[in-house]
Amino acid sequence: MAEPVLETHRFCVYARHLDRHRSRVLEETSFEAAAVAYVEDFFEVEADSAEVRVIVGNLEDGREHCFTIDLESGEAEPC
Repeated sequence: MAEPVLETHRFCVYARHLDRHRSRVLEETSFEAAAVAYVEDFFEVEADSAEVRVIVGNLEDGREHCFTIDLESGEAEPC
């Protein structure tokens, strides 16, 4: 049996404390997946940071969500 294909969406993601010019456009299956992917692939972690807040915007409908990402566990929670 074939694996189900998950629909992806385009998101603009940036760290809340940084300027928007440091944002990235990502294709992911959810707001949360985009937040975690941004932190894993693009965010420069500061040595004394335990977490980071990121803003994720859906480029198709304009909705935005804020997530706090735990840098040790990788878990995301709404801000």
